[in-house]
This record gives sequence, C-alpha cells and structure tokens, in this order.
Amino acid sequence: MPTDDTLPGPLRFLVFGAALRADSANARLASLVARLIADTGAKVDLAGMRDFDMPLYDGDMEAAEGLPDGALALRDRLERCDAFVISSPEYNASVPGVLKNAIDWVSRVRPQPFKTKHALLVSASPSLVGGNRGLWALRIPLEHLGTRVYPDMFSVANSYQAFAEDGTLADPGMQERLTETVSGFLSLVEADVRYVCLERRWYEFLGDRTEAAITQRAEK
Repeated sequence: MPTDDTLPGPLRFLVFGAALRADSANARLASLVARLIADTGAKVDLAGMRDFDMPLYDGDMEAAEGLPDGALALRDRLERCDAFVISSPEYNASVPGVLKNAIDWVSRVRPQPFKTKHALLVSASPSLVGGNRGLWALRIPLEHLGTRVYPDMFSVANSYQAFAEDGTLADPGMQERLTETVSGFLSLVEADVRYVCLERRWYEFLGDRTEAAITQRAEK
C-alpha cells in the first residue's frame, strides 16, 4: 500500500483577475473559479494584477536593470503552479494593456514559465458578448509562448447583474456551465500531471487511431 510520502500532492493552480480595479467583475469571477477549484481539494493561489505591478516593457530598462520585481513575482508563482486561470476584461475588443505588458515582461524569462502550462481563460463584461473577443486575442500571445490554452473559454455577459450575493452566478444555467468548464479543465490538467507518459505528446487530429504515430511537440 502506498504511503503518504508516495501519494501525489494536490494539483496547484494560479488564478488571477486581470483588472486593476479591486471590485471588478473579473476579480469576482476569479474568486468564484478559485472556490470551485479549491472545492476539489486542489491548492489555489488567488492573485490580482496589483500583485504583479511593473512598468511598461522597455528593452533599455531590461538591459540596465533586469526584470522588475512584479515580473519576477509572476514568474515565481507561475513556476509553482501546475496550471493557471486568467479572468480578463475586454478592452476595445482586445487584451487589457496591463495584462499584455505583464506577458511581454515574463516572456523574457528563460526558461519560459508560460511554456507547456495549461491555462483556462474566462471573462466577465457588461457587454452582451461577455468579453469573449478579448479572450480570443489573449490566446495569441499565450499560445505563441507555448501555453496549452483550454479550448472551452467561458464568458459572463451583463456582468453588473450576473453575480448573486454569495458570489456565485445568479443564472443557475451559467453557474452549471462554469462548473462543468472548470471540471473539464481540471481533468485535463490532472491527466497531464499524473500520467507522465502522456506529457508533451499530442495527436495531430482528434480522430487519430490509438496506434497512430504520435506527434512530438517541440520543446525548444
């Protein structure tokens, strides 16, 4: 029988809202996702963008001073997690500048901490599309850096009326869909972390036969 020392530890997730405003809808959505993850027994590191304060990216500053403390803090917390969740607002149908700036700074780190991490992207917005356009834009830099972005993104529309007093979503159907999305994401992360033989191996097409050749994802 395995001992406690040989059993795998809980999965570790970094969850953060990508808005600076403390009472933003995305901070509330990040807290809700963190609660759903923690309820499964996983460890959750809940953060906000103010935890990663950093100046605008400047190559001259990097050459003279290295990476700022905020970028190093984000790097450290990414390295300590198995996967991460970003709850991001949508600014002008795209990524908030503060979030893109953080990604740009951390992209300078070697080895690259975004690489091969699984990520779930969620958003909340007062608009009717719930910030979904911003999430599509956010996928681009993350996937460029090697992040395995979960296909099923989640967006909350009409965010001013979307949350109940207990922090859950007021619409039971939306709450159920969020729970299912988070559960599916956690299952994927667990499979990647627990079953080492599957790590960094991807089938070219979902319909490939089990005996088909495996496509090795580039790691360098």
